[in-house]
Amino acid sequence: MIDLKIVSSQLDIGSVMDFVNSPNCGAISIFIGTTREHFDGNKVKTLFYEAYESMALNEMKSIIELAKKKWPEVMNIAIHHRIGEVKVSEAGVVIAASSPHRKHAQEVVSFILDRLKTTVPIFKKELYEDGCSVWKANDECVWKKNC
Repeated sequence: MIDLKIVSSQLDIGSVMDFVNSPNCGAISIFIGTTREHFDGNKVKTLFYEAYESMALNEMKSIIELAKKKWPEVMNIAIHHRIGEVKVSEAGVVIAASSPHRKHAQEVVSFILDRLKTTVPIFKKELYEDGCSVWKANDECVWKKNC
């Protein structure tokens, strides 16, 4: 089973855990990406995420399909990403997977996170306490490499 969401409200980590939990699995691996307070010497006030939602959800689905082929023992996978304002210490992304054993769940979550950063059209703007802001270029994204 898969659960993909792009939402403008706070992410419900408990519901993600509940979704991936299964009596057939002995492991749940989860990654929670939060807004950090400092970046490159700047004090971050908040982040803003924007997404091309339909394309982003399609790409997330493709990533999960690829992950399920590589790790067929993984039972359930969830990716929830937030758009709009995400304040310091709040979650912007949650990725979770369950499997009978920990290794596969951990590998899948890492794989999905790496792919999410490289192929999913979700964009991040950092707003700093001094009033400046910058759209962050993800050095890992495939479209940056093609420029």
